[in-house]
Amino acid sequence: MTFELLIALSLFALVSSITPGPNNLMLMTSGVNFGFKQTIPHMLGVAIGFTLMVGLVGIGLAQVFDLYPLSYEILKVCSVLYLLFLAYKIANAAAPQSSGKIRGKPFTFIQAALFQWVNPKAWTMALTASAVYSPTHSIAASAVVALVFGVVNLPSVSLWALLGTRVRNLLTNQRRLKMFNYTMAFMLVISLFPVIFS
Repeated sequence: MTFELLIALSLFALVSSITPGPNNLMLMTSGVNFGFKQTIPHMLGVAIGFTLMVGLVGIGLAQVFDLYPLSYEILKVCSVLYLLFLAYKIANAAAPQSSGKIRGKPFTFIQAALFQWVNPKAWTMALTASAVYSPTHSIAASAVVALVFGVVNLPSVSLWALLGTRVRNLLTNQRRLKMFNYTMAFMLVISLFPVIFS
């Protein structure tokens, strides 16, 4: 891979990793509801899970969709349904139990890593990176693409969790926290529009 192509790949990885999407919205929500420290497994799961996904897509996993086009449609439907379920969970995260504690808990490392496989934005990023920066599907080129995403992704997603912890200071009462969670759930649903109407 040439230096110019590596720079272009790094910029693509940065822009696609740091812009809003399901991962980042969920990380910010987790930062608000659970704090930065408890969100670290979620962040690591996103970064490592997505890096692995990019590598596997790069070495040819994407060709499954070419061979079996219906599999992509099934993945799309499952992704939308799961994200709608997560939006519901986010909207209700601030509902107090009788003990006064916030209902729910942050994503684990495994949950966040597995989530990449039903995240429409992650699929779009991985397929685009594979097609543009690793068109030969060689292991070496795919490894470079995955490594660049791995290096860029973790700091990018960490910023969203950190932003959540900063916003947390403004959400000092249950009503504000509920409104924030409703807003994040709504934004997560809105982020599905390109997938639903594509």
